[in-house]
Amino acid sequence: MAVLRPLVLGLGIAHTSLVMGAQNASGDRIDAGATKMLKSPDTAFAINAAQGGTAEVKMGKLAVEKASDPDVKAFGQQMIDDHTKANDQLASVARQEYMTLPSELTAKDEAMYSRLEKLSGAAFDKAYVAGMLKDHEADLKEFEKEMRTGKDPNIKNFAAQTLPVLQDHLERVKSIHSKMGGGSSM
Repeated sequence: MAVLRPLVLGLGIAHTSLVMGAQNASGDRIDAGATKMLKSPDTAFAINAAQGGTAEVKMGKLAVEKASDPDVKAFGQQMIDDHTKANDQLASVARQEYMTLPSELTAKDEAMYSRLEKLSGAAFDKAYVAGMLKDHEADLKEFEKEMRTGKDPNIKNFAAQTLPVLQDHLERVKSIHSKMGGGSSM
């Protein structure tokens, strides 16, 4: 029994070290989620999806406030509702994966928001719709790629669940864009 006690204690210490996370050469604790994010091929997708979703909500709020076309206002509200839900789902996946996702906009999205913020009425409507059209076309490609090539089953599942919503957004914004006479202000 005396031989087993040190072995059991040693296993308990090893288990505790694994649960608490690794340490770097300086003895500082390394966040297990950060380590996973650095190694995961799905990380860029998750980061982009989080930032894109945040941008959709922020710009959707701007559309609800500034749009003159009722279809554009309604689309802005749909962006708020659907992307808030998707953002919450992605945040849940990130917690399961021990990942921390960014909550700030990319420089590109910040620039678009700044441009839109200065517009109003029909000029806002055209610029917002053109931006959403371009954005959702790019998003669809990224979500389809994640579904095809992603390695992380939870992130891949998030992409699969969100893709039909994005397809609906794209069809709706194409319809609004067409009603406005096409053209681009972005």
